[in-house]
Amino acid sequence: MPRRGGPPERAVSADGAQRLHLHPDACWTLLASQRVGRLAVVAGHWPVVHPVNYALHDRVVVLRLAPGLVLDAADHANASLQVDQVDPVHEAGWSVLVRGLAEVLGPEHDEALVRASAATGLEPWAPGPHEHWVRLIPQRVTGVRLVPAPLPPAFEQHGYL
Repeated sequence: MPRRGGPPERAVSADGAQRLHLHPDACWTLLASQRVGRLAVVAGHWPVVHPVNYALHDRVVVLRLAPGLVLDAADHANASLQVDQVDPVHEAGWSVLVRGLAEVLGPEHDEALVRASAATGLEPWAPGPHEHWVRLIPQRVTGVRLVPAPLPPAFEQHGYL
């Protein structure tokens, strides 16, 4: 049964599989373990989802983007970053969603902020120029972990004499 005003902390299926809602600290730990996510912005009237490399600096997501549609849509806009890890064999995994305000760093920003972003060492994997630093300032961080059902016993004990 969901809690009033929010999702359940834990949901369990009939076979014992679980969906666990993660504490924000656990979400940040998982975010720090990865380097690739999907940035979601609204460009015009359409959502756009773009794979990106990212780094963390004091619980702020740092990105480097190339000029174009995604960069233009991200400047001073609400945006989200989703990062996950999936195990399709065991039907398990986790997903973290960071929602916040994206800002493109420019000459109007403090030089120390630009240096701190660059100090993350973030290098995009995609070829081409990615000279624009973008910071996603989180407003909300949520996450879930999917835990598979326990395996059945290797044999049925009642089948033996």
